[in-house]
Amino acid sequence: MRHGKKINHLGRTASHRRALLSNLAIALITHKRINTTVAKAKALQRYIEPLLTKSKTDDTNNRRVVFSYLQDKEVVTELFRTVAPKIANRPGGYTRIIKTGFRLGDSADMAMIELVDFNDIYTNAKVEKKATTRRGRKKATETVEETPATPEATEEA
Repeated sequence: MRHGKKINHLGRTASHRRALLSNLAIALITHKRINTTVAKAKALQRYIEPLLTKSKTDDTNNRRVVFSYLQDKEVVTELFRTVAPKIANRPGGYTRIIKTGFRLGDSADMAMIELVDFNDIYTNAKVEKKATTRRGRKKATETVEETPATPEATEEA
C-alpha cells in the first residue's frame, strides 16, 4: 500500500524516475508544450514549477541548481533568457494540463502540458470583434457632390 507517500512513483526506480522527469522538463522548455500521460504530466508539473520559480532570479546559484536538475546547458540558457522574462510577474501556476482523451493502443489517459505564457490563444487579451451587419436594413448613402474641374482652380493649386 502507498499510505502517506507524496509522489507518484510512476512504476520506476528513483534514478529512472529522475531521468524521466528531467527529459520531460527539457522537452517542455524546448517545445513549450508536450503530449504525455496524465500521471506523467502531473508529476512533471510538481517537478518543473520550482525550477521555473528559481529561473525568475538570474544568479549563479540558481543556474547551478537548475542545471543539477536538467543537465543541459542550452535548455538552462533558454529557460533563463526566454522563459523567465515572460513568467517574471506571475506568482505561480506556470504550467497548464489539458486532458486530450485516451491513447489508441492501451487506452492510457493522455494530456497536453504547456507553459501558460507561451500559448498565444489564451494570452492575447484583445479580441477583435467583427462589425455586425443587419440584413434587412440598408445603410444611408451619403451623396458626394462632384465639382467640375475648372482650369482656374487647377492653375491656382
